[in-house]
Amino acid sequence: MMKNKITKTIIKKTKIHGNGIFAGENIPKGRRIIEYIGEKITKSEAEKRIKEIDKKAKTSGIKGAYYIFELSNKYDLDGNVPYNKAKYINHSCEPNCETIDEDGKIWIAAAREIKKGEELTYDYCFDFDVDEYKDSPCNCGSDNCIGYIIAKKDRKKLLKYSQPIKFFCYSPPI
Repeated sequence: MMKNKITKTIIKKTKIHGNGIFAGENIPKGRRIIEYIGEKITKSEAEKRIKEIDKKAKTSGIKGAYYIFELSNKYDLDGNVPYNKAKYINHSCEPNCETIDEDGKIWIAAAREIKKGEELTYDYCFDFDVDEYKDSPCNCGSDNCIGYIIAKKDRKKLLKYSQPIKFFCYSPPI
């Protein structure tokens, strides 16, 4: 793992979703780019905040966004704070970054060499839930996009579940 070095990044509109973060310079594989920072909260507090955002979204008609990063079975990190630029990194089914938990700090690091001007992305690793996966459509546009934000480990479940049902019709001979 490369040592911390300030990496130039730019926040701007993206084709994926709202704002995104783009590389302001070439970034070598393995470099820690930015720390995902915010308020450490309990799981129950995270659920409460998500419900509040969803409720506001339903009344306003504007889809809410939450920036809650899972830390453990007990705690999450709410990155919806003004000083957290990392919250603008979007999901991709073919990400160029990965997340690293190092001593309780979440780092976004280059999973491969990233060229100046490329949007930074990582896999949000949402677990597959039959009742909720359609609430998180993916707009990454990669060749391997599966259409929903689902963890790589769960993508086969989605594909198995979403296979079209084949109907066979029997026509009796006349």
